Amino acid sequence: MKNFYVYIMSNKSKTLYIGVTNDLVRRVYEHKNKMIDGFTKKYNLNILISFEVVNSVEEAIRREKRLKNWHRQWKINLIESINKDWKDLSDDFEM
Repeated sequence: MKNFYVYIMSNKSKTLYIGVTNDLVRRVYEHKNKMIDGFTKKYNLNILISFEVVNSVEEAIRREKRLKNWHRQWKINLIESINKDWKDLSDDFEM
């Protein structure tokens, strides 16, 4: 069974980006190295602050859409429930 990830990236000013990927390490590497033009590159979103593992791409997309529709404070509450200090969770990755 293949895993998919719903993840949240941020920056020092706590701007948020929610995305989906099937390879979290690769995708975070791309964000950190500004390899893809767009929102995360423009706003320097290079801190992985949250991620969830799901079993299907459909489930991942549903969760991503649901999170994107949440109020900002709900997103912050979710993040801080698992990562109170907004630590970069990718620090433990081997990239």
